[in-house]
Amino acid sequence: MPSISKKLRSLGVQVGVDQLTSPPSSDLEKHEANHKLEEILSGKILNTPQGETFAVDKVYPDPHQHGKEVLSRYAALDGLARWSGEQDIKVFPPQSFAFIDTETTGLSGGTGTYAFLIGVGRFIDKDFHLTQLLMRDPIEEAAQLYALEQLLATCSAIVTFNGKSFDLPLLRTRYVTHRWPDPFTDYPHIDLLHLSRRLWRDRLPSRTLGNLEHHILGTIRTDEDIPGWEIPQIYFNFLNTGDASLLKQVIYHNAMDIVSLAALFNHTAKLLSNPLEAAAEYGVDVIALGKLFEELGETRLATRLYRTGLEHKDVSSDRVPEIVYIDGLMRLARIHKRENNYRVSISLWEKAAHINHIPAFIELAKYYEHKEGDFSTALDWTQAAINSLLNPTTSGLRQMINRSRWIPELEHRIARLERKLTKLENNE
Repeated sequence: MPSISKKLRSLGVQVGVDQLTSPPSSDLEKHEANHKLEEILSGKILNTPQGETFAVDKVYPDPHQHGKEVLSRYAALDGLARWSGEQDIKVFPPQSFAFIDTETTGLSGGTGTYAFLIGVGRFIDKDFHLTQLLMRDPIEEAAQLYALEQLLATCSAIVTFNGKSFDLPLLRTRYVTHRWPDPFTDYPHIDLLHLSRRLWRDRLPSRTLGNLEHHILGTIRTDEDIPGWEIPQIYFNFLNTGDASLLKQVIYHNAMDIVSLAALFNHTAKLLSNPLEAAAEYGVDVIALGKLFEELGETRLATRLYRTGLEHKDVSSDRVPEIVYIDGLMRLARIHKRENNYRVSISLWEKAAHINHIPAFIELAKYYEHKEGDFSTALDWTQAAINSLLNPTTSGLRQMINRSRWIPELEHRIARLERKLTKLENNE
């Protein structure tokens, strides 16, 4: 059996490994007898053409409730397909998706980082099946990667949380290390981290999966969980001692990540397939969805979402941040401006100007100058913008920055408007 120092060196750990020693074989056998992986982790040994690896299987029978969501009954996927650009997924059945999360020997990635635990969730019939592939020793990596390919063989798409930046690049590196083809090439990939940031960045200060579990899915992990940053050291301790009980919290952590990932997939599918109804609880969420659909080119739906969000009860109770409210006003006004519906745009700009948003003053000045030829009213709105900037009740760093940015432009506009007014008066 390789020494613990050799195991750790193979994982990229160098400092201090020369001082580590493996326990005597008799003690090791006794230790392993008392701490069998199969018993402690409720798993089994998998035999593959590449050797042995270890797997923990768990089934979540349909319907499994995870907080507010049921795992296997997600909504239509048209919205997720439009957002992700993966049009094929809208016709995929639940059984097509593999929900993947890894636990690794480091958080930086690179060739020296191993995925010692790979979790894969899949729908089989109506139940949700979770398989966690554990690398008990670095020499088992080839078997672990082979087993992963077998799990993915029945799937057609991958869902992750930050998988585009971390999990899949890491796994690709491990396959390259073994000179094997990349098994992920032809899979549509939905990374819910990026969508979560778009949907909830204005309501939640943190969009980690754990935070989304609590605030979006309405569930809280038990005391079995462990912070992610502790996981690499726990694995190294397992390699050093052989004590499988150390891994129980890691197995739980990974399992909850994958179950929450599947539940979040369900939740976001509902949001994007029926946004006006599914996001109705929070005004800030409705406005966020308006931005998303506007950027997807679905202007009519975005207009309805902006209007609903701006009229939401949360606005009057100050549960919509002012910056989000103003952004919604200006975006909706811009849509109506493009459609030459200036009557609505003006009312929206006036609301934004009432809370001292300088671009709204400028839009009003531009409208009266260029569309109405009403230089006097345009001058009034421009001067009102300067007055807002100089108002001592709105002083502060942000307003000082705004002054240096806007006042030269506003003064230039005033000078031009005064020249136009003078010329108009002289012609009369």
